[in-house]
Amino acid sequence: QVQLVESGGGLVQAGGSLRLSCAASGRTFSRYVMGWFRQAPGKEREFVTTISWYGIINYADSVKGRFTISRDNAKNTVYLQMNSLTPEDTAVYYCAARLPDRSQYEFWGQGTQVTVSS
Repeated sequence: QVQLVESGGGLVQAGGSLRLSCAASGRTFSRYVMGWFRQAPGKEREFVTTISWYGIINYADSVKGRFTISRDNAKNTVYLQMNSLTPEDTAVYYCAARLPDRSQYEFWGQGTQVTVSS
């Protein structure tokens, strides 16, 4: 089992930045593929970015060049640096984890709200 706790959300003006953190429990954190997803009001949850245990990264086109995912396996933490935020980035952001051989994310955090004002 992996427990995930997000933090760092809040209210920011358009053009601003936020850094989200996701702290994971468990001794095998480094084995997991970690991802960030988001869900805006009235919309489906969507993929934002993912990072493998050895550092392979993918981003959704909507955040490329603005968001950066990173992980610190020694601290069992994954980060999401979000720059040049727009109101369209307003959503609840979720951290998720899966083992490399699984296609679905098995573990999810409770989410953290990000609100970008215009």
